[in-house]
Amino acid sequence: MSTINFVVPRVVETTKPLDQNHLQHLSNHLKAHNAVLIAHYYTSADIQALAEYSGGCVADSLEMARFGAEHSAAKVIVAGVRFMAETAKILTPNKEVFLLAEEATCSLDLGCPPEDFAKFRAEYPDRTVVVYANTSAAVKAQSDWVVTSRIAVPLIEHLDLQGEKILWAPDRYLGHYVQQQTGADVIAWQGSCIVHEEFKAQGIRDLQVLFPEAGLLVHPESPEEVIAQADFVGSTSQIIEAAARLPHRMFIVATDRGIFYQMRKRIPHKEFIEAPTAGVGATCRSCAHCPWMAMNNIDQIEKVLNQGMNEIHIDEDIIQQARIPLDRMLAFGRTL
Repeated sequence: MSTINFVVPRVVETTKPLDQNHLQHLSNHLKAHNAVLIAHYYTSADIQALAEYSGGCVADSLEMARFGAEHSAAKVIVAGVRFMAETAKILTPNKEVFLLAEEATCSLDLGCPPEDFAKFRAEYPDRTVVVYANTSAAVKAQSDWVVTSRIAVPLIEHLDLQGEKILWAPDRYLGHYVQQQTGADVIAWQGSCIVHEEFKAQGIRDLQVLFPEAGLLVHPESPEEVIAQADFVGSTSQIIEAAARLPHRMFIVATDRGIFYQMRKRIPHKEFIEAPTAGVGATCRSCAHCPWMAMNNIDQIEKVLNQGMNEIHIDEDIIQQARIPLDRMLAFGRTL
């Protein structure tokens, strides 16, 4: 399989603190348009604050999918990246779904084009196809199951017990982690997240010398040597839960630093430190923050509502095909 190349944008995130009047104004505007804002943990603090204040949600991709599907609003505004908005549209095709930042995407999505994935899948026709949520609607439509990082291990364990062999895409680090945890027969697409791939095992060890009392929380999209050092490995929501539950008073956190807003708000008595991404040359591609997530800006809310910008449209055949593995994901998630 050839390497997929793409351009990583350079975006400077600008976050302005929202006062009560601004929060109320935007919240009223959302309600007037019968719209709800759902935001990922990796978006800016002001967007997360508005989502919570206005009755939307801040969550990982699984809970975002559930919330958008179950909420009564006719319009869903997704503050995140394209695959999240596409998922919301697939699950609620009768609603208008908008992406807050039109060009916001994901290196895992970009690195797994539908045409190339179809060829990869054709090489292994006897395998159960499991794709990560961080993929396009067209890739999901080719799958048997969609998973998030929260349910990946229990689902693959379940499929392995059924004697199924797995074709996994696109994140190779998460695929390897799942294989190690379950012992399942997994062949993985060789994609990666530009944020999590940049975490450095040696840099973390150096930081632990300075803060020996700190626990290490790691997202499973990270390299194997980083995962091997962790006190806890899990999804974004599981990382927050672990930080509250574990006895450490300080944590080094190896995931996108957008999560720190929720961690500090929910667990104010503990301290959180960014895991290092820069190598010995002091350079990194992502610097612990997704450049596409940084495209989401609070000022885009009114433009989307007033002008109908960035609406998500998906071919009806793709919606019908992708809905099957997504419904399986949600149903399996409810059993956990």
